[in-house]
Amino acid sequence: MDAGLPVDDLTDEGQFFFVSEAGVFGGFALLGSHALLRSIVAPPSVRGTGKGRRMVEVLCREAAEHGVSTVWLLTTGAADFFASCGFERTSRDNAPNAVRATKQFSGICPGSAPLMRRVVTA
Repeated sequence: MDAGLPVDDLTDEGQFFFVSEAGVFGGFALLGSHALLRSIVAPPSVRGTGKGRRMVEVLCREAAEHGVSTVWLLTTGAADFFASCGFERTSRDNAPNAVRATKQFSGICPGSAPLMRRVVTA
């Protein structure tokens, strides 16, 4: 499934990816006490079924189990979806240095991409 998402940094250290049985996939990069959520991609046949939302929950839970306190993401078209999953928009100025240092933040995603965060607990 080609979702047209950036892949330039997929081989960087700290990447964790999960695939569900329904073909929904996503992942996160560990950044100390922070994580950067990677794109959640679902085939058109399962969109709107809650499987993407369940993937977000799995990823946030897994990140928390790795000692993460805040999960961050950048999005160019799914801010409403992620808001419905408990993420809140925040200024890019609020990004911790670990997130700022990622390729996604510094160049892969456009500067207009909203930054969102969600506090997680194990």
